[in-house]
Amino acid sequence: MGETSTHFKVPAAAEERGVCLGPDGAVAHVTRVVRMVQGRWKLPILFRLYADSTMRSSRLMRDMPGISQKMLTQHLRELEKDRLIERIDFAEKPLRVEYQLSARGRQLMPVLIEARRFSASHPA
Repeated sequence: MGETSTHFKVPAAAEERGVCLGPDGAVAHVTRVVRMVQGRWKLPILFRLYADSTMRSSRLMRDMPGISQKMLTQHLRELEKDRLIERIDFAEKPLRVEYQLSARGRQLMPVLIEARRFSASHPA
């Protein structure tokens, strides 16, 4: 038999398992990303900001029927804390604030779009 590609292989040796399972392994990193987008409204917020580069919270509320002001504010703060979005405060009276994807958020979007493709090609 010829040489086979090993880049798809999961490390089997005990000393290599840390790459997948250790505190700095794949599981920890993927879990961290899942936690960042966990929440009923976080993914809709991210996809809306991906579709329109900058939005005010009032527009996000109109575009996502069913979300309360409290939940929108909570999720926006969490996404900002995780540095997936940026809050732009114009320091004007009346208050004007807009939100946009951060560089980190833009890097995450291809992963989320690929997850959507995976889901669409593997129906429940």
